[in-house]
Amino acid sequence: AIETYETYISDLRKRKRSTEEAEQLLEKSKFNLRMLKGVEEVCFIDSFVVDKKNFLEAYRIGPEAGKLFMYDAYFDRPESGRSGTVYETELGNKIYYSELQQDSTFSILSRNKMLDEWGKGNMLPGSINESVNAGYPYVLTDGVTIYYAADGPASMGGYDIFVTRYNMNTDSYLTPENVGMPFNSPYNDYMYVIDEFNNLGWFASDRYQPEGKVCVYVFIPNPSKQVYNYEGTDKEKLARLARLHSIKDTWTDANAVAEARQRLQ
Repeated sequence: AIETYETYISDLRKRKRSTEEAEQLLEKSKFNLRMLKGVEEVCFIDSFVVDKKNFLEAYRIGPEAGKLFMYDAYFDRPESGRSGTVYETELGNKIYYSELQQDSTFSILSRNKMLDEWGKGNMLPGSINESVNAGYPYVLTDGVTIYYAADGPASMGGYDIFVTRYNMNTDSYLTPENVGMPFNSPYNDYMYVIDEFNNLGWFASDRYQPEGKVCVYVFIPNPSKQVYNYEGTDKEKLARLARLHSIKDTWTDANAVAEARQRLQ
C-alpha cells in the first residue's frame, strides 16, 4: 500500500494535481505498518462473548483493582443506549467516567469524594480529551497511569486503547500512546483493565462479533512491553497474532497459562 501511494503521489505531482488526500492515506499506511512491526508478545488465557449492554459483568477483578460500573447504573439514569462507564478507585474516594457532552461527543471526567458527598465533575486536563470521543477510563493503583479508549486520527479504526500518565508538576497528561496490536484493531477496542494484585488483564472488542455482542479477552500483563521479531517471524503468522485469530497461538508457556487460569478461577 505504501509503495502504491508513493507511486500515485508522484504521478499526481507530474499532473500538477492535489496530493493532500493521497498523502493522508500514505501516512495512515505508514502508521499501520508501524503498528504491525510492534505487535506485542502477550499471552491470552481466555475469552468470553457477552452482551455489549452488560459486558462489564465479564470483568471479575479483585477489590484491590477498584470497581467498574456502567454509567447509567452508577448514576441511576434511564438507559440511554449511548452510556459510558465509571471506574471507582479501591478507596472509593474518586471516580473516572465518560459522559456525553453538549456537542454529542464523549469526554472523560473525574470527581473526588468530600466527606460523604461527591464534588462536581471536572474534565481531565491536557490532550486526553482531544479525540472526537474519549471514554472507558481505568487508572492503575499508582494513581497516575490511565488507560482509556478514543477514536480520531491516532486510532486504527473505531475506538482504540491508549495509555498516558498524569504529570503533577504541570497538572496535565503526557501525550497519549496507542497501545498497538493485538489489543487494537480496525474495530472498536476498549475497557483495558489491569488487575495488578492477580496479575490479569482484560479488554473488550467487537472484532468479528455480531451486532450487540462483544468479546472480552483475558491476558497476562507484561512487566514491560515485549514485541515479536518482525523480521524473523512469518508474516502470515504475525498477521494472525496481530488480529488475535486464535488465543491458543499465544500459549508459549503451558505453566503460565495454567497458573493464570487458576487465578482467574
